[in-house]
Amino acid sequence: MPRRPASLALRLTVSIGAVITVVLLTFGWMVARSINTHFVQQDVDELNAVVQSLAQSLAEQPIGQAPEALKRRLAGAISGHHNAQFRVSGSDGHVIYATPNANLDVFARGTPAVDAIDVDSVRIWRDKGQTYRAAVVQLPQSDPQADKPLTIAVATGINFHLHYLESFRSYLKIITLAACLIAILATWLAVHQGHAPLRRISREIRGIKSDQLHIRLAPGTVPVELTELAVSFNEMLDRIEDVFLRLSNFSADIAHELRTPITNLKTQTEVALSQPRNLEQYREILYSSLEEYERMAKMVGDMLFLAQADNNQLKPELVSVNLAAEVETLFEYFEAWAEERSVSLRCSGPTLCVQGDRLMIRRALSNLLSNAIRYTPTGQAVTVVLAVSGDNSVVIRVENPGSMLDAEHLPKLFDRFYRADPSRQRKGEGAGLGLAIVKSIIDAHGGTITAKYENKHLVFEIVLPNPAN
Repeated sequence: MPRRPASLALRLTVSIGAVITVVLLTFGWMVARSINTHFVQQDVDELNAVVQSLAQSLAEQPIGQAPEALKRRLAGAISGHHNAQFRVSGSDGHVIYATPNANLDVFARGTPAVDAIDVDSVRIWRDKGQTYRAAVVQLPQSDPQADKPLTIAVATGINFHLHYLESFRSYLKIITLAACLIAILATWLAVHQGHAPLRRISREIRGIKSDQLHIRLAPGTVPVELTELAVSFNEMLDRIEDVFLRLSNFSADIAHELRTPITNLKTQTEVALSQPRNLEQYREILYSSLEEYERMAKMVGDMLFLAQADNNQLKPELVSVNLAAEVETLFEYFEAWAEERSVSLRCSGPTLCVQGDRLMIRRALSNLLSNAIRYTPTGQAVTVVLAVSGDNSVVIRVENPGSMLDAEHLPKLFDRFYRADPSRQRKGEGAGLGLAIVKSIIDAHGGTITAKYENKHLVFEIVLPNPAN
């Protein structure tokens, strides 16, 4: 069983929620990074201030003179920097002074010295559970005779900064999580409310029953995004209503068409059984019954043929069909009926052949000719014209004079069960499936058929692919 797709509300909620979550996480990361950068710059300024203070002290008190006084001066140089530690050493590595309880020896030996302290030159250093931001800088001596610079390793404690950043990140995670949950809930509510027009349309559609096919949705009362849906649904209802109406009429027509032969058969049987009759009389009654059976069989056959067309089961057996010969054969078949109605039959055009099913094409032409003969006035002619179109397709035109139909009826003549006359009385012309069968046959051969009026003549024009193409 195929898995059911996720609902639109869930998809939108997850998508929008994911975007909001990413935005909030990115914003939180940028804030945390900005604060950390601020702390780093603050520590760099602190270290530069310490180095500057030490440089001033060393300039005022030369190295080698009064060592004790120098130590006191260096110790007092960072009196305002409580978290600072430093180590001053000569070029030979001899420690001139180092703050008490500071162990900067390992850091000073393992870190390259720089000329100036900046964000890129500071390092993280950990000692005895404490974390420092430190750097090693070279300081030229103020004594002109001392050409080798001093090395100062300076550090400032950053435990407070780290604790603050850790608590800030924890707080930021909680805030981000709460904001994401609130945003997702708000998104779900917004999506749910946004789908209210869909639910309203669904209720309206659900309320349309078979006896209410005239009801239509109002595109002007729905959001713009649903206007096309409402218009498409109304168009579908138009088609359904049209088909439903034609099916209803067809049911009535079939009932009428079947009732007549059944009534005739019943009446003839009752009359035949009402009294003894001779063999010839029974023979006539059976012949009459046979005609009614043939009429019903043709009607059922037409319905089965169209059912096959509906299911794409019409598979023409392609052979070369001589259209002129087929038309002449049909003229011979309809000749007696045409003479009875004083209608002449004419055929013009070159001898043309197409690839198709001979019986299907003959049936299509037969339906068109019988339809044309039936509606041609006395003394007029039915004309079949064979030609080749500009794109080298084969064209078959069946023309007959007669009363004109309204233009709105012409495109619907090939619809099944359709008739231009709304009356249900057909006066023996069948169930109205002939032209629908013609269209099904032409469609199965990859062709087209149209109906139009030209010079007061009703013209059925068939266009079939030319095998010579």
